[in-house]
Amino acid sequence: MQLTDQRDIKAPPETVWAAILDPDMLKAAVPGCESISGSPETGFEAVVVQKVGPVKAKFTGVVTLSDIVPGQSLTISGEGKGGPAGFAKGGAKVRFEAIPEGTRLSYDVEANVGGKLAQLGSRIIDGFAKKMADEFFERFQQAVEGPVEPEPIAGADPAPEEKKGWFKKLLG
Repeated sequence: MQLTDQRDIKAPPETVWAAILDPDMLKAAVPGCESISGSPETGFEAVVVQKVGPVKAKFTGVVTLSDIVPGQSLTISGEGKGGPAGFAKGGAKVRFEAIPEGTRLSYDVEANVGGKLAQLGSRIIDGFAKKMADEFFERFQQAVEGPVEPEPIAGADPAPEEKKGWFKKLLG
């Protein structure tokens, strides 16, 4: 399964870059992630619980970052074993581009599965992989940007303090 997409994040490229390297941020962004430990230099170990069609499994795996061009691009690769359910592996080539509104994050995702998961059929697997990639980058964007502000109501208190995502608050 292959997927190419992009997402505009309302944060400066330095903030988005720091977020993609932060294990707490990755834990918040990975759907079903129970734990993650490690560092960008040595790689991360993660435990993720997911249900794919009728198969629910706890995957234990390794995530590595490679092809790192600071502030511009990197490749995220992961491989997890889900016991009798099989295995999943994949990666994403992620590019960061400064835009007037913040940062454009472009990504090319590739995923493969084996074992019982592979028996579910490519339509289920492809749909699940696309959903996981979309959800990861959506959750990542929300964690960096913070909650969506409602539109101001006419006559309401003007210019409330801008809300920041928890990661932006950490960076100041």
